[in-house]
Amino acid sequence: MFKGVLTAMITPLKDGKVDEPALRHFIDWQIKSGVHGLVPCGTTGESATLSYEEHERVNSIAIEQVAGRAPVLAGAGSNSTWETIELTRHAKKAGASAALLITPYYNRPTQEGLYQHFKAVAAAVDIPLVLYNVPSRTGVNLAPETMGRLVKIDNIIGLKDAAGSIKQTLDTIDACEGKVEILSGDDFANLSIWAIGGVGAISVTSNVAPGLVAESYNAWSRGDTARATQLQQKLNRLSGCMFLETNPIPVKWAAHKLGLCSEEVRLPLTVLDEKFRGKLEAAMADLGLSA
Repeated sequence: MFKGVLTAMITPLKDGKVDEPALRHFIDWQIKSGVHGLVPCGTTGESATLSYEEHERVNSIAIEQVAGRAPVLAGAGSNSTWETIELTRHAKKAGASAALLITPYYNRPTQEGLYQHFKAVAAAVDIPLVLYNVPSRTGVNLAPETMGRLVKIDNIIGLKDAAGSIKQTLDTIDACEGKVEILSGDDFANLSIWAIGGVGAISVTSNVAPGLVAESYNAWSRGDTARATQLQQKLNRLSGCMFLETNPIPVKWAAHKLGLCSEEVRLPLTVLDEKFRGKLEAAMADLGLSA
């Protein structure tokens, strides 16, 4: 269902509110730059600090503005099963291609709890679901065996894999008997995951360099591994700078430098520390990225 580079979108803010004109402009710029899909309301989109109404509004705007030009994988996850179901229902009603569901964070469910959580959402809302495993953020790891059980549910189709272990990715593919779409959730790991059967990436770096990240996948998919590797190496410095401070702080600042939006983030996040700005600017300049 999904192939290629899907941008894990920022949510532009202005004076404490979602900047809807900037959001629409950002979406158009992303699609014109060649990305293969968009992911609103994920970690990079500051979903944890969006109100329920803002969350629904951002997903709705993304789907409306994309207007069928690319798939929209709408972020709908929460650490509450009830809230996840409600957000997923809205994603379906708004016309999302699928919903992205993070593993419940902070409350640290068991593997059985993870299974029951995702099973409940899948039963409640008939929409394709892509699960998201990022234990460094959530404090819980979705085990390959659990994913193997979950993929037997018809509308659970994929996994955004940011577990940080190629061995775990291989074990997950094995546990799922190949019946799962794996999307890289770590820009540094894109080529590695594609090499073992991954179908694409949900990228942070493509917020700032959408054309280059998309071309890395295009080169890979047409068998030009040399070009894909060259692009990956060129992008690695910028990808590293995306995490100089907590995501999406550096991403927002870089987008601001490109004239796409304010650098504003929601508390408890704060704007990028001045001591990191020169390093990020240099990485952008190396790739010819400017307003």
